[in-house]
Amino acid sequence: MSLTAADLPASKAFYSRVLGWEYRPGFGLAEYAEAISEGEPIAGLGETGHSFGVPACWSVHFAVDSVDRAAERIRERGGTVAVGPLPFGPGRVAWAIDPAGAPFALWEGPREPHWTPRGGGRGLWIELHTRDVFAAAIFYSQALGWDTEPPERCTLRYENDQVFVDINGRTVAALHGGAVEEAPDPKVRPRWQVTFRTPHPNLAAERAAAAGGAIVSAPDDTAPGLATLLRDPEGTLFSVAAQTAEIGPEEATPHLPSDTI
Repeated sequence: MSLTAADLPASKAFYSRVLGWEYRPGFGLAEYAEAISEGEPIAGLGETGHSFGVPACWSVHFAVDSVDRAAERIRERGGTVAVGPLPFGPGRVAWAIDPAGAPFALWEGPREPHWTPRGGGRGLWIELHTRDVFAAAIFYSQALGWDTEPPERCTLRYENDQVFVDINGRTVAALHGGAVEEAPDPKVRPRWQVTFRTPHPNLAAERAAAAGGAIVSAPDDTAPGLATLLRDPEGTLFSVAAQTAEIGPEEATPHLPSDTI
């Protein structure tokens, strides 16, 4: 996960207040910060001016062996490579948009050993909100080699018009379809939604509102548990949920209903 922000110092202060994050330089770059939660790296933060024109947003980064090959497959399958591939720190990065309009990023390079898909454990949970979950599953599987390429080959499970992404028997992400078209907020478009885990999600939501952000929806059931959708002061969406035990395939629970997205 990586946040691009118009005001990096203000964003660092906001997320530190809301989630208790500390920071260190990421990749040895002064303009890129690595957020630390309970001693472990959880996300990167950079200014939009240092992110090649990418707008303020939370981006999900998918590690690939070759960003050039992945970019080619994205284009071949109806997606768009909006920025890059470009060098960044010790690797290369590209920002892309899937056929439904959801942005995401690619990373080719060294991988922080603690930045592994931990699914329902400490850290974060990601899910795609899109219009056609089955088309999305085919796109990402083919474009990123989810079910064909090592070292962390994925398994896709279809349940109740949703798709769950499993690695080594743990559910690490979900694709949720249909709800975007019914969302009452016209600003809500297909997107990858990130949920950060915290011991006190209600307190985190209160702190977000007090620090210039906003509570978008009341807590509701998601795969990682009760999650509250928030906006930071720059309008970037994210969720907070309580820390729980890791989620296995049999433990996945319903996602946010369409009227609260």
